[in-house]
Amino acid sequence: MIGLCYALTVLIWGTTWIAIKNQLGVVPIEASIAYRFALAGAILFAGLTIAKRLQPIPLRHHPYVFLQSICLFSCNFLCFYIAETLVPSGIVSVIFSAATIFNLANGMVAFGQRPSARILLGAAFGVAGIVCLFWNEAAAAAFDRNVVIGVMLALLGTWFFSVGNLVSVRNRKHGLSVTSVNAYGMLYGAGIVSAFAAIRGVEFTFDPSASYVGSLLYLAIFGSVIGFTTYLTVVNRLGAAKAAYMTVLFPIVALTISMFFENYQLGPLAALGLCAVLVGNVLVFSPTPRLAVFVRRFRL
Repeated sequence: MIGLCYALTVLIWGTTWIAIKNQLGVVPIEASIAYRFALAGAILFAGLTIAKRLQPIPLRHHPYVFLQSICLFSCNFLCFYIAETLVPSGIVSVIFSAATIFNLANGMVAFGQRPSARILLGAAFGVAGIVCLFWNEAAAAAFDRNVVIGVMLALLGTWFFSVGNLVSVRNRKHGLSVTSVNAYGMLYGAGIVSAFAAIRGVEFTFDPSASYVGSLLYLAIFGSVIGFTTYLTVVNRLGAAKAAYMTVLFPIVALTISMFFENYQLGPLAALGLCAVLVGNVLVFSPTPRLAVFVRRFRL
């Protein structure tokens, strides 16, 4: 079951970049994000209610649900969407893969968790591999003021995402259902983004085109309802450190799609990066004794 959740998350979130691309332009970013999570929250809330699986959340836990919504369903997406208007999406993908590092560091600070050398080595391989995959695209970007702002926003969005992982672990440890917390949290998130838009004086518009509506439905149903449910299920079963390795694999899926539909050419450096990511995946998830011996040999 966890393997299925892992695979679904990688597949879904690795393809949402296509849908997000169709969300940028005509409709303000804040409106698109608010539409996405209002729709996702309503669908999840209605589905759980009909199935009689909606868990009442005690009032004392709602501040943490609200905090999770700040980190996972609003502020992080504001950062990522705005960042993609300033820098190439490949660079944002590289930065987002650093969630593995953020989760390891935040886990040590918040819970005193010390990741094993195997996980650290696997994370290093993964992040290095992503850098190799998108090095040419990153090098092509001129680091002017807008690029620096975009990189900083992407880093901030990744930090929000990482903190949201840890808040989700806290909520699950207190017996709160992942899906019920997501239902409330997504509605909270839509409200937060709407409030932010109101403060900035952003006018909510809508694009009735098939590409916009189709991408909105995909992001709401697959990217949010299903994607966040499967991802946070993995987080609560395997821990934030291992689950965060999925962020390294998302760009691989996007890269594969680009090879088939956008004639992307996999050069030698990118091929090396792909191999590094696969090695990192084996290191993070393989418990074999031989692998443990290999890791010990490289322990500092």
